[in-house]
Amino acid sequence: MLEQGSPGAIINTGSKQGITNPPGVPAYGTAKAAVKTMTEQLAHGLREEKAQVTAHLLVPGWTFTGMSNAPDGQQPKGGWLPEQVVERMINSVDDGDFYIICPDDAVSPELDAARIQWSAGDIIENRPALSRWDAAWTERFEAFIKGNNS
Repeated sequence: MLEQGSPGAIINTGSKQGITNPPGVPAYGTAKAAVKTMTEQLAHGLREEKAQVTAHLLVPGWTFTGMSNAPDGQQPKGGWLPEQVVERMINSVDDGDFYIICPDDAVSPELDAARIQWSAGDIIENRPALSRWDAAWTERFEAFIKGNNS
């Protein structure tokens, strides 16, 4: 892509699970966290080279696809269609965004941002790993979310 000498974009598909790391699916979360880190490193390297190729991390929300498990085959309430994700991706790349966090109709962008911020706070504040899902931290997490969504 670099040798062709024209603009291009690399889009890697991550997941909110690779950012907020919910318990229960460690292999998936680990893989998506690796995609995030790899894409961040790639984007930085391309910027340093002043390349015409950019890298972006697509983080779709709940997306209804042929792989979805809807018993009746119908789009569940809250899910986005692939076309909506693609439209968001194209607009975000055009805007020069690296992180393309797609909302869905189940979780607001503000709630996504607060969950991501809380997860980073586990490290910064030396809270227990995955404190968002720890019963001892439930009230503090809920108060934090309420404060960020008012």
